[in-house]
Amino acid sequence: MLFSLVGGVFADRTERQKLLLGSQYIQMASAFLLAILFATGVIRIWHILTLSFVVGCAQSFGGPAYQALIPTLVKTEDLPNAIALNSIQFNVARILGPTFGGIALALGASWCFSLNGVSFVAVIISLLIIRPHFVPTKTTDSVLSSMKGGIQFIRKQGTMEALIVLAFSMTLLAFPLIVFLPVFAKDVFKGDASLYTVFLVCSGVGSICGALTVAALGKHKHMGRSVLLMLVALGGFISAFALSRRFVLSCFLILVAGGLLLAVFTSIGSLVQLITPDNMRGRVMSVYNVAFRGGMPVGSLVVGALVKQFSAPKVIAWNGVLLAILGLYFLLVHRKVATL
Repeated sequence: MLFSLVGGVFADRTERQKLLLGSQYIQMASAFLLAILFATGVIRIWHILTLSFVVGCAQSFGGPAYQALIPTLVKTEDLPNAIALNSIQFNVARILGPTFGGIALALGASWCFSLNGVSFVAVIISLLIIRPHFVPTKTTDSVLSSMKGGIQFIRKQGTMEALIVLAFSMTLLAFPLIVFLPVFAKDVFKGDASLYTVFLVCSGVGSICGALTVAALGKHKHMGRSVLLMLVALGGFISAFALSRRFVLSCFLILVAGGLLLAVFTSIGSLVQLITPDNMRGRVMSVYNVAFRGGMPVGSLVVGALVKQFSAPKVIAWNGVLLAILGLYFLLVHRKVATL
């Protein structure tokens, strides 16, 4: 969060490939260092916190470069498909990662971090192979001036502002559903970790199906209106899951909600990328990242506080209602996104 906007500036003035490689090298080194610290038995809490901060800093530069790099590898008409496929790999990793991590943890924490470090090798090899069709030009403008230029571009694009608000609101209101699944598994359905795993897998499978659907549709007319209709539907399914007390029905509802969640997220990201020129992409995506990632912790903190006062089903159900109202507002009143 601290350096994302700066990372976006650098993504627009240096080779994104090299910037992303540097980010991967730092993260890989941090993973191997943690593995060594655990293996030698000298690990301390401050080691973990410091290395987590270092990894976060590397990601703040690598994230905008990564998102700005994707459109330079495909044609414009294939961009929604590419972003959807990128979302698929993320969600497949979300399902497979904890599985491999659990197996490695049985052997010791050092094995987990060693496996994490090795995983960066595949990413680094891929980055060395690809050949983007756009390379940013160097500039003499200051970092602050470039940052202001990116923000001014967003402000001039009324549609862009609306999309960023939607991204923040979606993570603020929709992602707590995933975060608080353990509460539903334990307190509502009186289950254990295996029940939570079932909910998580249903959500992950739904996410992959949602991304596949977006990838199959690709770029099409009325994308903005489709996103808002899916957002309204997502709100309805979230509220229905929160109020459901039947296990099978809840599994179906979380599966559909997971699909809609990723479909909306992927489509909003596609629209942002489609209306952003290559020379502004890093800065725009850094602002988008701040909004998108910022909504997650804020939403979790607010929902966590409200759950203590009321209950998880009530709070998540109201989140769904607010999401549906938000979608209807942009669909019927503030129609800039609906016209895309």
